Amino acid sequence: MNNPFENAKEQLRAVQALAQFDENIMAQLMSPKRVIEVSLPIKMDDGHTEVFTGYRSQYNDARGPFKGGIRFHPGVTLDEVKALSAWMTWKCAVVDIPLGGGKGGVIVDPKKLSLGELERLSRAYARALTPFIGATIDVPAPDVSTDPRIMGWMLDEYEEVLGKKEPGVITGKPLSIGGSQARSYSTAQGAFYIIEKSVKRFGITMPATIAIQGFGNGGSFLAKILEEAGYTVVAIADSKATLFNQKGLDVVALEKHKEVSGSLKGFEGGEEYPSEHVLTLPVDILVPAALENAIHIENVSLIQAKLIVEVANGPVTPEAEAILTKKKVVVIPDILANAGGVTVSYFEQVQNAMNFAWEEEDILEKLKKVMDTAFEAVFEQVEKYQTTPRMGAYALAIKRVALAMKERGRA
Repeated sequence: MNNPFENAKEQLRAVQALAQFDENIMAQLMSPKRVIEVSLPIKMDDGHTEVFTGYRSQYNDARGPFKGGIRFHPGVTLDEVKALSAWMTWKCAVVDIPLGGGKGGVIVDPKKLSLGELERLSRAYARALTPFIGATIDVPAPDVSTDPRIMGWMLDEYEEVLGKKEPGVITGKPLSIGGSQARSYSTAQGAFYIIEKSVKRFGITMPATIAIQGFGNGGSFLAKILEEAGYTVVAIADSKATLFNQKGLDVVALEKHKEVSGSLKGFEGGEEYPSEHVLTLPVDILVPAALENAIHIENVSLIQAKLIVEVANGPVTPEAEAILTKKKVVVIPDILANAGGVTVSYFEQVQNAMNFAWEEEDILEKLKKVMDTAFEAVFEQVEKYQTTPRMGAYALAIKRVALAMKERGRA
């Protein structure tokens, strides 16, 4: 099994070989600044107490407060959280927003919890982290299996402990308590802007065919945005099945089917295949939008897409990417492609600090400008070093983080 933090460090070593950054800075960037582990005893509905383990990795704050999501998932590990916090550091730097990188997680299957148990766990996690987070310290957000409702509970618990209002401590909140317009689909919207730039840069003929692995928040919104923009979404997969229709799936109908049935299985508007089949289809663009390590050494030979756009965090392993590069398959890295979410989270923080909300069209205009500018900046590095988009993005990000560290006297 691939260790995501070893992958993250391997990517750092690769960009160091390419761009030759200050050795003292690179030594610091190989590990998080701080890792917090908390024990969360929760009284369950039947009266017994269950103890859950939670983590928060605070990777680097040279450019601003730590920033990153919280995931509730049975597969959460310390190494995963550390890797994700590193990627958040580079992601914020790539899109040039004044934030560092963090990530949190609790080892739990939230599907097995009642609503009351889920709320008690969310509040316990926020309470345990209260000394270590804040609008100018570390700003959590939703991630896998967490959502605005959970962020609302965490914000309320934090403010109760603190004894004052501080809405900027958490982003991805409901609109009624300081959330931002467009935040719910911002990751997908940002990815769409990157896909549009990629299609033009690499000469992909429209209407391009798209396969999407993952039909959660990112994948479902992106599928609808792409369909409306004239792309042909031929395949979508969740953990249970791949649905395929060469003429294009009816994304809205598929979403309604999943809401009723709980999965994509049984949808009549497409052919049904095993879940992993989505990765192997001959499409123009493949979008892995599920969990990390989806494309690895054992399945990379089956990839037929011309372009891969990483909407999940770390879905292509370094070994697999080396093979894809030889095959001239372009991989647009996660730290660029899925940065729309953290960008609008930053906009949410700014609005909270001003105590003023922007209109949705204003946010989308600002987001497009950030994503388009980041894309061009990454490809300047790609051309400078004659390297892959991932290494171009890393070179850009680490230059920005290294400069901040140097000017703070941390070198």
